Amino acid sequence: MPKFIGSIDQGTTSTRFVIFNEHGSLVTFHQIELQQHYPQPGWLEHDPFELLDSVNICIEHAVRKLSLLGYQPSDIQCIGLTNQRETLITWDKLTGEPLYPAIVWSDTRTIDTVEQLSKKSDKGANALQHICGLPITTYFSAVKLRWLLDNIPIVSQAQKQNRLCVGTVDAWLIYNLTGGLERHGAYVTDVTNASRTMLMDIHTLTWSQEALDFFGFEQIHLPRIVSSSEIYGELVEGALKGVPIAGCLGDQQSALVGQQCFNIGDAKNTYGTGCFMLFNTGDKPVKSKNGLLTTVAYKLGENQPAFYALEGSVAVAGSSINWLRDNMGVIEDAAQLNELASKVKDTAGVYFVTAFAGLFAPYWRSDARGTICGITHFTKLEHICRATLEAVCYQSRAILQAMNHDAQSPLRILKVDGGMSNSDVCMQIQADILGIQVDRPQMRETTALGAAIAAGFAVGVWKSFDELSNVNKEGRSIFESKITPEKREKMCRGWEQAVKRSFGWANLHTTVSTREELEVI
Repeated sequence: MPKFIGSIDQGTTSTRFVIFNEHGSLVTFHQIELQQHYPQPGWLEHDPFELLDSVNICIEHAVRKLSLLGYQPSDIQCIGLTNQRETLITWDKLTGEPLYPAIVWSDTRTIDTVEQLSKKSDKGANALQHICGLPITTYFSAVKLRWLLDNIPIVSQAQKQNRLCVGTVDAWLIYNLTGGLERHGAYVTDVTNASRTMLMDIHTLTWSQEALDFFGFEQIHLPRIVSSSEIYGELVEGALKGVPIAGCLGDQQSALVGQQCFNIGDAKNTYGTGCFMLFNTGDKPVKSKNGLLTTVAYKLGENQPAFYALEGSVAVAGSSINWLRDNMGVIEDAAQLNELASKVKDTAGVYFVTAFAGLFAPYWRSDARGTICGITHFTKLEHICRATLEAVCYQSRAILQAMNHDAQSPLRILKVDGGMSNSDVCMQIQADILGIQVDRPQMRETTALGAAIAAGFAVGVWKSFDELSNVNKEGRSIFESKITPEKREKMCRGWEQAVKRSFGWANLHTTVSTREELEVI
C-alpha cells in the first residue's frame, strides 16, 4: 500500500498543499495566491480566515488530483505544516474570532515601538539577546504584539479581560484545523516558530518570564511549546478528516530539514518572498558577533535534542520581482525578468538596493529604503532587471561572510531552493558573487518536504536519517563562479557603496535640497 505524506506550506504570498510519497518524490499539489493588504505605507496584513480557508481549499483540490491518479485519501498517512514565521495573529479565547488582521513578518509599522523598547535597557536592541538570541527589531512577533496593545483598543481590552490568545500562523492553523473553539483544537506552537517570537528561552525551550515582563505581556494566553515532530491532533473535517497533523516547522527551518542539512556546518539559502540563509551549528546555540540571528533549527521528536542555527535574513527577494510587475508594470512575470536580465552581460554599473522595508542581517537598518544607483543614459530595462537579481545575491553574500566569521570555517558549498532558485541566471550570478559552488536540487519544494519529513518521522514512515539518503538527490545542478576574484571584488565594492546610500531615507521627513543635508544622510 502506498504511503503518502501531505504538507501544508502556508507562505507569505501563497498557500499550497503538497503530497509526497515515501521516497520524498512530489506526487501532486495545489496552490493558490493570497491577497496582500497594504493599509498604509510599510504596513502589510493578511486576513486570518483567508489563511485558514486557503489551506482547506488547497487540501481538497490536491486530494482530488490524487484521486485522479488512482489513489485514495486514506493513502495519506500524516500531514506536516510549515508556515511564514513571525507573522502575528491575535484572537478571542471566548469566541475564537480574530481580533485584528494578521500583521505580516515584513511589516514595519513598529519602528517607533522598537525605539521605545530599546531604551528600556542599557543593552539597547540586544536587551533580550541572551534569552532569545534575537535583537529588538520590527521583524519579530513580540514587537508586533506590543504595538497592538498600545494602539488597538479591542486587543488591549482582551488582555485586561484575560481572553487574549496570541500565536504565529502555525498556532492559528493547527488550532482551527484540529477543532478550534467548539471542538477543543490543539493550541500549540513548535520550537522553531516559538524561537521567532522573542518570548522563548532558546536554552530551556520554554516561555521566558523575563521576556514577558520586559514587553509587559501579563494575562495573555500563549500556545504550548512542542517539538517539530509529534502528533498534535487530527483534522476534524474535509477529505482528510482523521489524518494526524504530525510535523511543524517554520518555513526556513523546514527548508533546512528538506535540504537535509543535518550536519554541523551545513547551510542552505531559500529565495522566496524574502531570502533566508541558515547554518547548522549543532546542539548548542551560537551567539553571533556579526549581526546574525541565533535560532532553533529543529527538534525532531519530544525526546530528541534541539539543534540550532545561525540565520541571516533578506527582507526583499522574490517580492522585488512582484514590485516590478505589479507596481511598475515593466514586466509580466519572473520568466520575462530572467529573459531580459540574460540579454546583458552585466548591469552597466547599476545597483538596486531593494530595501523596501529596511535592511535585515547583517546591516539591521530599518531606516534604509529602496535605492537605484548608477543610472546613466545607457541604462535600459535589461540592466534594471539584472540588478534586481543581483541585489538578492549581494545581500546573500553579506550574510555568508558574517556566517564564515562566526563559524570560523568558510562554507564551500551553498544549497539553494525557493522560487528565485529556478532561475539559472540568478543562480549563476549567485555563484559568481560568492565564489563558491551553488547546489540546486531538481525538486525545489524543499520547504514543504521538510515538514513532510518531520511528520513522517512522527508516524514511522521514516525512522532514521539514513533512510532519507536518496531523497531528492538525483538531478542536482551545480553552479560554479565564472568571473575573476578581481571582478568580484570590484562588483561588491560598488554594492557596499550603494547600500550606504540607502540609509536614512525612512527618517527623512523634509525635502533634501542642499549638499550639506545630503552629507548628513
